[in-house]
Amino acid sequence: MTLVRKRSLRIAGHATSISLEEPFWQLLARVAQSEDMSIAAYVERIDAERSGVNLSSAIRVHLMEWMMTRANVSLG
Repeated sequence: MTLVRKRSLRIAGHATSISLEEPFWQLLARVAQSEDMSIAAYVERIDAERSGVNLSSAIRVHLMEWMMTRANVSLG
């Protein structure tokens, strides 16, 4: 069983809480580090690109797409 962890971040000038499973937090940290960004800055980028979906879901989808790109996998 994977635990969901809630963490607080400050993005776009306001505090927010995000709930993600621990493996997503770990991947998010690695991806942000690979972009030389903090987790908060990377989440702010994802937040700016999302369209009406909940931020936690947008992060999960973004990370899945990131992994798929690196694995050269397409859903379409």
